[in-house]
Amino acid sequence: MSSEPTNKRTWPLYEVFVRGKRGLNHVHVGSLHAADDEMALHNARDVYTRRNEGVSIWVVRADLITASSPDEKDPFFAPSADKVYRHPTFYAIPDEVPHL
Repeated sequence: MSSEPTNKRTWPLYEVFVRGKRGLNHVHVGSLHAADDEMALHNARDVYTRRNEGVSIWVVRADLITASSPDEKDPFFAPSADKVYRHPTFYAIPDEVPHL
């Protein structure tokens, strides 16, 4: 058993994402420390959905997230600008399609 006490300073950081009742996407709402995934999920529910505003919660350990840097924005995303098929500006969207 470790001689180091378990406290919030040694617990990993989790990023919290909540999907609202009317929303289609999960939105980052904040961060919290927790001893494990289950505790992070329960704490996220208690902290970020106190007024029943969410229908789904994701918690992700911050050290497991890989992201691009804002400094890399131009070189990282530049190649996609010349691929017109990635930008559906010339497609007609039927009225029957509510969310696209």
